[in-house]
Amino acid sequence: VQLQASGGGLVQTGGSLRLSCATSGFTLKDYAIGWFRQAPGKEREGVSCIGNRDGSIWFGDSVKGRFTISSDSAKNTVYMQMNNLRPEDTAVYYCAAAPSILAVDPLHWGDSAPHGQGTQVTVSS
Repeated sequence: VQLQASGGGLVQTGGSLRLSCATSGFTLKDYAIGWFRQAPGKEREGVSCIGNRDGSIWFGDSVKGRFTISSDSAKNTVYMQMNNLRPEDTAVYYCAAAPSILAVDPLHWGDSAPHGQGTQVTVSS
């Protein structure tokens, strides 16, 4: 199982970014893919998740209404569109995978869930 997050960058408050999570080594439709983030000095926070078998979706309260998540099984890639970004969204974003049907807070999967290197998102005020 391999995952690689990309698409981060520097954006002003109110701006948008689209993160990508490229996956390999497993059948995407059999897994849920989740995003979590970690900012300096703060605990990890679950951001979003998509269950690729049933299409279920989960969002953390802090991003509901601003972020969306989608999956392209042909490209083995999951996308997270982030709109109306705020300085408090600044963090390193990681994608993780679990052989799960339902979309849940990816932090529930624990440290054993594989995840790739993160991508830095910086939102300036």
